[in-house]
Amino acid sequence: MDVITKFLNYLEFEKRVSPHTITSYGNDLKQFFTYYIFILFPEIAENPDPEIIGEKLKNIDISSIEAPLIRSWIVNLLENKIEARSVNRKISALKSFYNYHLKIGTVSKNPLIHIRGPKTPKRLPVYLEEEEVSFLFSRDLFPDSFEGIRDRTILELFYATGMRLSELINLKHSDIDLYESTVKVLGKRDKERIIPFGKTMKELLVFYIAQKEDFFDGLNQKDYLFVTNISNKMYPKAVYRIVNKYLDMVTNLSKKSPHIIRHTFATHMLNRGADINAIKELLGHSSLAATQVYTHNSIEKLKSIYKQAHPRA
Repeated sequence: MDVITKFLNYLEFEKRVSPHTITSYGNDLKQFFTYYIFILFPEIAENPDPEIIGEKLKNIDISSIEAPLIRSWIVNLLENKIEARSVNRKISALKSFYNYHLKIGTVSKNPLIHIRGPKTPKRLPVYLEEEEVSFLFSRDLFPDSFEGIRDRTILELFYATGMRLSELINLKHSDIDLYESTVKVLGKRDKERIIPFGKTMKELLVFYIAQKEDFFDGLNQKDYLFVTNISNKMYPKAVYRIVNKYLDMVTNLSKKSPHIIRHTFATHMLNRGADINAIKELLGHSSLAATQVYTHNSIEKLKSIYKQAHPRA
């Protein structure tokens, strides 16, 4: 087993990180070590052959890599217009990789110990205005079909709970408690949390479940809540397409993803007076710092109102 696969298996089976993170880290590591191979063997870089590169990747000597090579890779990424945020994630992947191999004794030092990533500009979370959300759910945008009812339920549940995409597609019927009006989600690192939802969401879930049961002629509590029209579990790209399709009808935001609705949930809750610690728990954040970014949106909104309303602003 090669050193990359061994590390990715460790992330999956011992650290229990998300499949998305494993895929991203795997791609980042292969990208770095391919760069390393190109430095060692310029002739391969001139005429890259996937099979030759694959063989070289299986036999890399990770203990021979020094900090200057890593710095040159970072410079190369930045020169190729890779965003600082993405570069920092790649550095984090490589750092975790070496920490793991340091732990099991494959290497005697981590060459990234003094490596610092580029500074990232602070970006406020993008979100929908309340009027846009109201327009989305108050108009007849959703077809009167199983797919239309399912799509509306997906969007409403994102907005009602602020859950992540990975959490939503893994929901099962048994995770929904209609009596208590709560949903149990399995977050990052297998951390469970309970999220309440309101009367409107409850009524829609009851209607959707009934339509699903009729459409598929029955259902099981162990079934996934959201499925395709051939009863397969919903997958990330399908949900992205659904969200993008309907948000495109109500907003001019350039990015229209499930995470935008998560940002919207948090921002609207905060704007209407919700305690930031409560929002932290609802979102499943491990630290308050991750939630505090939403306070900046509220401050910017207050500044805008102040400038419009104060006579001497």
